Amino acid sequence: MKPILSSLAFAALISLGTAASAADCFADYKAKQDNPLRLHYGVMQVSSCNKGQAQQEVSQRLRTSGWTLLNVMSVFGPEGLDKRKADAGKFYLRY
Repeated sequence: MKPILSSLAFAALISLGTAASAADCFADYKAKQDNPLRLHYGVMQVSSCNKGQAQQEVSQRLRTSGWTLLNVMSVFGPEGLDKRKADAGKFYLRY
């Protein structure tokens, strides 16, 4: 019985580590609105470091605010936040 509990505890720790690392993923992107044309560059926290999954998430979240995703430029960890903050301006972690 004891080895089973140890295995379950180990599995729980691994899953917590995976969830924590997924929360440390960010995407920088370009988006637009029409009539009148408006463009913006932004940075958003995403739930996956996979670029394809991040693109779907960014697109969906922007769409609810009337923006159309043009491109997810990159997906990165917290180490890339500082160098993108000034460029993103008011769209830094806004959505």
